[in-house]
Amino acid sequence: MDKIELRALAKINLGLDVLGRRENGYHDVRMVMQTVYLYDQIRIRKMKEPRIQLKTNLYYLPVNENNLAYRAAGLLMEEFGIKEGVCIELEKHIPVAAGMAGGSSNAAAVLYGMNRLFGLGLSEQELMERGVTLGADVPYCIMRGTVLAEGIGEKLTPLAPMPKCHLVIAKPPVNVSTRMVYEKLDAHVITEHPDIDGIIAALENQDLSGVASRIGNVLEKVTVEAYPVIDRIKSVMKEQGALNAMMSGSGPTVFGIYEEKAEAKKAAARIKREGLARQIYVTNVHNVRRD
Repeated sequence: MDKIELRALAKINLGLDVLGRRENGYHDVRMVMQTVYLYDQIRIRKMKEPRIQLKTNLYYLPVNENNLAYRAAGLLMEEFGIKEGVCIELEKHIPVAAGMAGGSSNAAAVLYGMNRLFGLGLSEQELMERGVTLGADVPYCIMRGTVLAEGIGEKLTPLAPMPKCHLVIAKPPVNVSTRMVYEKLDAHVITEHPDIDGIIAALENQDLSGVASRIGNVLEKVTVEAYPVIDRIKSVMKEQGALNAMMSGSGPTVFGIYEEKAEAKKAAARIKREGLARQIYVTNVHNVRRD
């Protein structure tokens, strides 16, 4: 095998709770993560020249060690003494700096792809152990599906799958620093915590309305204060029939949960018409694991 092509899927948070802050600056979290059918395309091919070449369709993305995909390749090349080089082509569609783990998903896909391409024989668990050294979301992006994430996000427990539904995903034209959001969160006293256990129970019962009614994100308060457009998008989604709508991760991306695709399409059209977001997708949840 000389080349491999992969899809790096985005995620949303159905629930995101922060339990505290560690001395090393990381936060203890309890989150329900869900893969969605929105992805970056990644192609990896071997090169004789012993180096990493990264190409991307977005001019402003770094193509060196400041890119997680580049670092993921370097990590395995160094550990296993790989003498060949690799060319990584990264075709981005997941919104950047948007709370959808695009960079982490790219890194996860590169780890998975390098393992297959060079026959390294690493198990999913072994890939996840390496992934967490790159970022807290990378192990989840290797596992995929509906998952409870605890610790700093690296302790993962598979859950019952999210019931079938349609999603509207909208990213307003602002970029959010995850670090800034967490730093500001530390100054707040969190008084309302999302019902993570309730979400898990609703998933077990395959109760879409039950899941939707319990979604929550403690980071919303911080990010919405800085970017009120997030609340406006949520309101439009609900007015157009969403069971519920919420910001994903540290934002600013908002997702709405719909039973009917027609309603989802109308919501997306209105968000576009009002100029609230430039990147708008109508899609669904993705519960299929890797091969």
